[in-house]
Amino acid sequence: MSKDLLARKPLFAPHGVVATSQPLAASAGLAVLRRGGNAIDAAVATAIALTVLQPGSNDLGSDLFALVWDGSRLHGLNASGRSPALLTRDLVLDREPALASAALGGSQATATQAVPARGWLPVTVPGAPAGWRDLHERFGSLPFADLFTDAIAYAEHGYPVSPTVAHHWGRAAEVVHADLIGPEFVEWARVFMPGGRAPRAGERFRNPDVARSLRSISGTGAASFYRGELAEAMVAHAERTGGLLRADDLVNHESTWVDPISVRYRGHDVWELPPNGQGIAALIALGILDGLPASPSLHQQLEAIKLGFADAHAYVADPAFHTHPAELLDPAYLAGRRMLIGEHAAEYPTGDPLRGGTVYLCTADGDGRMVSLIQSNYMGFGSHVVVPGTGFSLQNRGAGFVLDPVHPNVVAPGKRPFHTIIPGFLTRDGAVVGPFGVMGGHMQPQGHLQVVLSTVDDLLDPQAALDRPRWYWHTGLEVRVEPGLAGAVDDLRRRGHDVTVVGTPGAFGYGQAIWRTDAGYVAGSEPRADGVAAGF
Repeated sequence: MSKDLLARKPLFAPHGVVATSQPLAASAGLAVLRRGGNAIDAAVATAIALTVLQPGSNDLGSDLFALVWDGSRLHGLNASGRSPALLTRDLVLDREPALASAALGGSQATATQAVPARGWLPVTVPGAPAGWRDLHERFGSLPFADLFTDAIAYAEHGYPVSPTVAHHWGRAAEVVHADLIGPEFVEWARVFMPGGRAPRAGERFRNPDVARSLRSISGTGAASFYRGELAEAMVAHAERTGGLLRADDLVNHESTWVDPISVRYRGHDVWELPPNGQGIAALIALGILDGLPASPSLHQQLEAIKLGFADAHAYVADPAFHTHPAELLDPAYLAGRRMLIGEHAAEYPTGDPLRGGTVYLCTADGDGRMVSLIQSNYMGFGSHVVVPGTGFSLQNRGAGFVLDPVHPNVVAPGKRPFHTIIPGFLTRDGAVVGPFGVMGGHMQPQGHLQVVLSTVDDLLDPQAALDRPRWYWHTGLEVRVEPGLAGAVDDLRRRGHDVTVVGTPGAFGYGQAIWRTDAGYVAGSEPRADGVAAGF
């Protein structure tokens, strides 16, 4: 990685900040702050704009998770959707003979991806529109419809596509969509491949259909998405083209306000949302490392995150179907796991890594409110199913289920799948430090751990913490590092790690962070992507 890529300086701002992966979306959130909106208004406006400006990573058909600091305490929102009532393990095995054969043979496939990544089978109810509404109803100050202004304008009149977005959009069109056959996929190409290809960096893209969908959501408080015209369009398309989504699935959707979970690390509290997300993997790893007598080595960090993933992939599921694994954060349990870390790399049972396709944002206002929010349709444009006339793609989060009938995350009707997307938050002695996140599927808990260590152990500001070269544990003994960590490669290899130096920035996630200071805020934005931290 070139030094020029990591040349950003932190943003210092006295009144408010928005940090996210697309500059125009950050501007939309900042405009809300300057109009008198609070951090929650700004977060919702930014999230809505991102569905238009970064559609491969999120869309109206996405899920959403958020942590909200209201000025004195932290709140959690799980706005992820559930599987259709018609989705059963038997139905998946019936439609996918190859998976059925693997399941009968006891293959490891039964413990990993249960359904294909594209098409109707992995489609779960989108939770993002309800999440926007629920965040606004509880904490917002401006009228809900005002938060859609910039997103609708960009959808209707167009915008120049940013470089990183264009790169991933092109790969989705050329590599993924080219192999998809069926009536459910036709509308995706019409909407997202104008002129027969994906837009290139700097080219103007318009999506008037999604502008109409956004107007409908804004004017009805998201009701049209779950029981009105948009819901009817989704169900009609599903019934015509083999989908499982039905009216009751949408009508019955609701977000859940939850209590965030945390561990202590070097006098700080690191906060995540409880399952069905994988944030507990980061907390397990940090809890393990907290018991070490000194700042952890890179080898120890890798071993701790592997232990975190082993537990997350074994136990994380919809809490309505499985007891929340609070015992995984018990100090005695973590001490036992810590004892497993030796001088050499080890393998721990775990599932296969899951791919990304996500946006993350964080906001802060002049009254001390702060938001950590993540939104995703998964794996780049999700299912690649676009409902005609709506302009948005549906997520494929059902690909997070497994087929193992005794696993807590086994595919079932009306169930939330294992989720990769996780917002993070940091406090110290009950006082706020701030929101942070690193998107990128399997990379996310690893990115959270690295940002926390850079902040707490090395006292780096948010931008410096995000600039720092990253490592990524893939699976087994396989580790990938950015060129800036090349000096550590020989030691890791001596310890048994299978290390590759990778110069592709996107392989190591994209993050944002905002810390509270005596003078206001200091913020950073991912140098490996198009994003920005904007403040006033």
